[in-house]
Amino acid sequence: MSEASAGAACHDGGCTCRYVRYRMIGEPLFVHCCHCRWCQRETGSAFVLNALIEADRVQLLEGDVVIVDTPSNSGKGQRISRCPKCHIALWSSYYGLGDALRFVRVGSLDDPHSQPPDIHIFTASKQPWVSLPADVPAVSEYYRSAEHWPAESLERRAALLAKFPPSR
Repeated sequence: MSEASAGAACHDGGCTCRYVRYRMIGEPLFVHCCHCRWCQRETGSAFVLNALIEADRVQLLEGDVVIVDTPSNSGKGQRISRCPKCHIALWSSYYGLGDALRFVRVGSLDDPHSQPPDIHIFTASKQPWVSLPADVPAVSEYYRSAEHWPAESLERRAALLAKFPPSR
């Protein structure tokens, strides 16, 4: 555990069969509720809820994951970490920061209610029967982090970018 996360709140999670157990140390940078068609297809649902957090703040407690490379709308792909037994998606990584940043599937947390969305993204393709709360920002596509993330999260992101410059 890093010095920055010592004493931080922990959020445990895992897969359905409980072979994989993990701990998210501290609070995420930001939580997206993504309504894009890619996420709808990959999850078989109307949206996905992802908690963005530094990879070194996700600790594997039990089991191991398999990484499945999948296509993405950008064409650069994503890497989904799944339980090798029940195949539940636990987190993913995208191009740019690669394996330095994880998109933890909030539904795999033991207390998913503790991580409500900070923003709804790609709402232009949301299912018409999904109602969005008026008190949570919503954007039709993606957004600029500097316009929505809290200052502490922007500082953590800057530190991550300094250690792991984005790949192209």
